[in-house]
Amino acid sequence: MAKECSNTSCTKESCEGCSSRQPQSFQAEMNKDSNIGKVIGIISGKGGVGKSLITASFANQLAAQGFQVGILDADITGPSIPRMYGIREAAMASERGIEPKVTENGIEVMSINLLLKNEEDPVIWRGPVIANMVKQFWTDVIWGNLDFLLVDMPPGTGDVPLTVFQSLPVDGVVVVTSPQELVKMIVKKAVNMAEMMNIPVLGVVENYSYAVCPDCGRKIPVFGESRIEQVAGEYQLPVLGKIPLHPEYARAADEGAFHQVNMEELKSILG
Repeated sequence: MAKECSNTSCTKESCEGCSSRQPQSFQAEMNKDSNIGKVIGIISGKGGVGKSLITASFANQLAAQGFQVGILDADITGPSIPRMYGIREAAMASERGIEPKVTENGIEVMSINLLLKNEEDPVIWRGPVIANMVKQFWTDVIWGNLDFLLVDMPPGTGDVPLTVFQSLPVDGVVVVTSPQELVKMIVKKAVNMAEMMNIPVLGVVENYSYAVCPDCGRKIPVFGESRIEQVAGEYQLPVLGKIPLHPEYARAADEGAFHQVNMEELKSILG
């Protein structure tokens, strides 16, 4: 027997296809002391492509342009954002929520490492617990007024990316990849998941694109010739930038001084 529609003005025999039936929303409520303009996810179909470096690079560039920026480190089992910026102090909590830490160039940061007694302690949690922690970074953290919140995602298409896409009002994602032969697979996985979740893909960034010879200045494709234009073209996506292997970036990240990266040089690379 057809289920009776609860909409009294509906003339259909069943609820199937009825416009009054809205899909269930899983979006979590933002902390009441937060006001965020745009939420951008940094994603990839595999690990090891440098999502955190790209996230921090975009954050630095936006902050240098005068925007209020935050980074939500959603990589619970492999967090790196606090170390890149030299943040070692624990985040403080009150009845209002959790206060994010702020980098020297004014970027707000929240990461699981800011809640651990020792940043080197492993997080040995099952998927649902990890996903719930990411959700709490949205509901419990006092982000204040931000123009952009960048979400540094873990690799793949598992619990955490799904939680972010369902629980946060993500405005778009940037796909990070590398020049290897499997680049098409990496991009395809990430793009397909975003499309399935109705999240716009803003573009693609190729990391480890090349190294520059310190003597002659020649660009050396360490991981093979770039295919990013071809792959991005198949999906009609813009290439937002090609990031080289650069000793300055590695040094800054290792020494917790990523806020000191030369933004003019980075801006010329990212466009």
